[in-house]
Amino acid sequence: MLKKMMALSGSLLLTVGLLSGCGGSGGTDAAKESTGGKEDLKTVTINMFTASPEYTDAFNAYIEEYKKVKPNVKINLEIMQADYNTILKSKIASGSTPDVFQTTAGGDIDTYADYSADLTNEPLAAAMTDAVRANMSSSDGKVLGLPVKGNLFSLIYNKDLLTKAGITSPPKTIAEMQDAVTKLEAKGITPFANAYKEWWVWKHIFMHYVDAAAQDAGVESKQLVSDFIAGKAKIKDYPVLYNNFFSFIDLTVKHGTDKPLERDSNAGVSDFASGKAAFMTGKGAWDEEAIKKINPDLKIGIMGYPVSDKADQSVIITGADQALRINKDSEVSKETIEFFNWLYTSEYGKNWFSQVAKVIPPIKDAPLPDLEMPKEMESILKTSKSGDLSVNYSLDTFHQKFGELMQAYISGNMNKDQAVAEIEKAWVQLGSAQ
Repeated sequence: MLKKMMALSGSLLLTVGLLSGCGGSGGTDAAKESTGGKEDLKTVTINMFTASPEYTDAFNAYIEEYKKVKPNVKINLEIMQADYNTILKSKIASGSTPDVFQTTAGGDIDTYADYSADLTNEPLAAAMTDAVRANMSSSDGKVLGLPVKGNLFSLIYNKDLLTKAGITSPPKTIAEMQDAVTKLEAKGITPFANAYKEWWVWKHIFMHYVDAAAQDAGVESKQLVSDFIAGKAKIKDYPVLYNNFFSFIDLTVKHGTDKPLERDSNAGVSDFASGKAAFMTGKGAWDEEAIKKINPDLKIGIMGYPVSDKADQSVIITGADQALRINKDSEVSKETIEFFNWLYTSEYGKNWFSQVAKVIPPIKDAPLPDLEMPKEMESILKTSKSGDLSVNYSLDTFHQKFGELMQAYISGNMNKDQAVAEIEKAWVQLGSAQ
């Protein structure tokens, strides 16, 4: 059964492209034009169905550029911001699977495997960074997805506010974070900006603790998550999860901006960008442009979460959490794969990620965008490893429930042990497509 992969707000439906409609499993236009007794190439239409309205202009830019490469290929782009997953499942069930569609990565790579072309031996797969390729691969090692972007997940901090409070380097341990909170408040600075109205910010925080818990247990994060999904693991057996994670959330609520359950993503960005708080929780590289629009002079830093008393467990996490899929039964799968091979390997494509989409490229040997967070990430990763994107090992059906349970916890409607019990139950019921 296909699982819900993301919660999308709003009700905006954008249809962009040269043709109207997002029809079935693609196709070629029946008509061929003749000139001087010679047949021209068939006009090929590729139907794309995605849930990323923030990249509308960037997608249209590469569609226009590809016309120069393949004038006979038309790309019809439909972007839906509300009920995307419901509509996608409806299209698949009716036999109208788009030529290209979007899902989350990780567990959903397997969920949609039966509808996805195998890209393992394509140039685009070889071009991916190792971390991204892993995020796009099924449990049997096949590359079944391709990302729009790489990403980084971290605590984001205001360098000037930390300096003002006498904090010379970002805190890496629990004790250092507690000390930082004391120093910030002594200067009248609120430590944390939270967007706890959103269910998805919770998974971005929690996965840092999952990685540390797995490390302490001497297993891979994927194995630990699998054990929770199978009902074989208990949160109480992992102090980083049972104690440290909840203590950190308590700290951010007590020493954060007012009414955290009323603060959505935009409000959290606004609070941070306007200098109302030193740290922003649950967010990542995608927020930089929004921050800079509010305060172009803000000096942004990124850091791992201080998950324990071990400084080396405080790391940023990188990888890809969203995937485009090519319908394996599409009549134009060959042309679609050819298009994405071009995007991932051409000089235009290498620069498209950083200069047009302004995202962290998911491919090797591509320039980074002219943004602070990706550049700082590059510097940090010269001497440190990034963490595992363990959020990918559970479906978003679980993560949404997890966020709702954490909202109940900080509202006081549920104590910690009640929340833990419900989280464990949700992991078994919703964590996997099996």
